[in-house]
Amino acid sequence: MKSDQALFKQLQNLLTEQQNPESEKIDLADARTIVGIINNEDKKVAFAVEERLDVIARAIDAIADGLGKGGRLLYFGAGTSGRLGVLDAAECPPTFGTDPETVQGFIAGGKEAMFVAQEGAEDSEAFGAEEVQRQNVSSKDIVAGLAASGRTPYVHGAVNEAKRLGAVTIFLTTVSADQVEIDADYMIDVPVGPEVIMGSTRMKSATAQKMVLNMLTTGTMIRLGKVFRNVMVDLQLTNKKLEERAKRIVMMLAGIDYDEATDYLNKADHHVKTALLMALTGLGKEGAEIKLREHNGFIRSALKEYQK
Repeated sequence: MKSDQALFKQLQNLLTEQQNPESEKIDLADARTIVGIINNEDKKVAFAVEERLDVIARAIDAIADGLGKGGRLLYFGAGTSGRLGVLDAAECPPTFGTDPETVQGFIAGGKEAMFVAQEGAEDSEAFGAEEVQRQNVSSKDIVAGLAASGRTPYVHGAVNEAKRLGAVTIFLTTVSADQVEIDADYMIDVPVGPEVIMGSTRMKSATAQKMVLNMLTTGTMIRLGKVFRNVMVDLQLTNKKLEERAKRIVMMLAGIDYDEATDYLNKADHHVKTALLMALTGLGKEGAEIKLREHNGFIRSALKEYQK
């Protein structure tokens, strides 16, 4: 009973659990007024994220350094936060050509929790710690805990165990840091204020977390040479749409036509960066591959000696 009362008091004080005065009469509103209230609250999210750009940038540098040395980025979350981590991880291989092991998301309750809420699974720190152990986390890895409320036991267990094992740790929350009792290397607290519907962290809190996760992985992949200019050039051609996008990328960046781009991609075994470097330099497949290795996959760097 005492522990229940302590939890009640903790939740009572969390920013995400407060009643929002801007939406107090939303139950009386028509649909147009409802969407206006939600939209006005959503506008506040980007400004809250802006306040944390410095620590987000430092976290990106740490992730890029770790991945560059063969480490992994592992997300741990529960409920909506966990689903966002799994989503961000799942998008990295097709977008940036990463190995599926490089960025992974883990959600309290396992895969079933992606589709059907397994709310009780988040209440155990031991479950989070055990998952970290199962993944053989080491000092090469980066573990990011995602918890809108900042208090989720599963996430705390994962981050604490990762820190004990020497991994770099990140904690992303949408309450202020002074409401969070955890020691992480990078604390990204984005207090978005009360939700439109009290406690519904699938709204502003989720939007804030998605924005930060977009920055973490996109920023990291840019730092790892997977973007040329502002184009993703390490995408995997896993479907027809991506195949045609790859052709367009080679056409656009090399200034060639559709048939030429198709030919270069075929000769490069459908590896976009290799095809692009071949088209831009006149190198053959093997030469382009060697040049990319010499420059750690950075096309701009590899092109310097070919530019006047």
